Amino acid sequence: MLIQKLRPRRMRISDGMRAMVRETELSAKDFVYPIFVVPGEHVKEEIPSMPGCFHLSVENAVELAREIYRLGIPSVEVFGLPEYKDEIGSSAWDPKSPVQRAIAAIKEAVPELVIVGDVCLCQYTSHGHCGKLCGEYVDNDETLKLLQKVAVSQAEAGADIIAPSDMMDGRVAAIREALDGDGFTNVSIMSYAVKYASGYYGPFRDAADSAPQFGDRRQYQMDPANVQEALKEVDLDVAEGADIIMVKPALAYLDVVRRVREHIHHPVAVYNVSGEYAMVKAAAQNGWIDEKRIVLETLTGMKRAGADIIITYHAMDAAKWMQ
Repeated sequence: MLIQKLRPRRMRISDGMRAMVRETELSAKDFVYPIFVVPGEHVKEEIPSMPGCFHLSVENAVELAREIYRLGIPSVEVFGLPEYKDEIGSSAWDPKSPVQRAIAAIKEAVPELVIVGDVCLCQYTSHGHCGKLCGEYVDNDETLKLLQKVAVSQAEAGADIIAPSDMMDGRVAAIREALDGDGFTNVSIMSYAVKYASGYYGPFRDAADSAPQFGDRRQYQMDPANVQEALKEVDLDVAEGADIIMVKPALAYLDVVRRVREHIHHPVAVYNVSGEYAMVKAAAQNGWIDEKRIVLETLTGMKRAGADIIITYHAMDAAKWMQ
């Protein structure tokens, strides 16, 4: 009779045994929760394509931030809809805009919460593109000057981390120069270094009213087929002063996350984007999947691939499930 000496199943025999040898631990401390602030007061309107996510006026965003922190989630990323739009997106650096007011109010109410400010122009421009236009081309270098204004305005409001998501060349160096020049040397930069031109962004564009009025963003966001280019983008942003490197989207790009993790020693973030979230929610609402199990498995996969930070709309639910 053959005696089987190697039995990996011994390490799976009970909950306690599985916990002892678990290689990847998911925690609420890994999460950043995105919030959407809008003009007005007493606003709390569910985003139709993102069940469980809301457009919030500033005072409601503060209440949500308090709950987020109570759940053990250490950070929020603030997105917003402006009161006005124009060709250059000037409301993006207006201190009276919802994002700046929300950052200041959240920092005052929950000072321990780490606040990430999203720096881009798409939801602020009348044309929906991520920078200043020259005809139908986004002028890279002219856009950098505008992004500097946005970054400084968010730092002045109290942001701890500035997260440029525009994909302009050189924007990390430009933002670092502007922050340092205005005395914000301790404000970090989390660069959307590897941001693909993805179909997974659809619900977010509804949430942020940021769909382009013509064309698409493939002239500045990355081709989904490329990974060597991703490493080049990472190297450039690290050299320019990025403190954290992000890969976006997450789920279809976990191979890229792993390559980036093995390539650098900086913290790596992923963005579990709106389309990924909406697909899970829709399937769960139809009773086709076990939402809790799928969400925790998916987020664990992102961490296992190499993510130190996971930006996710599932954060609050996941934090509750793991308590």
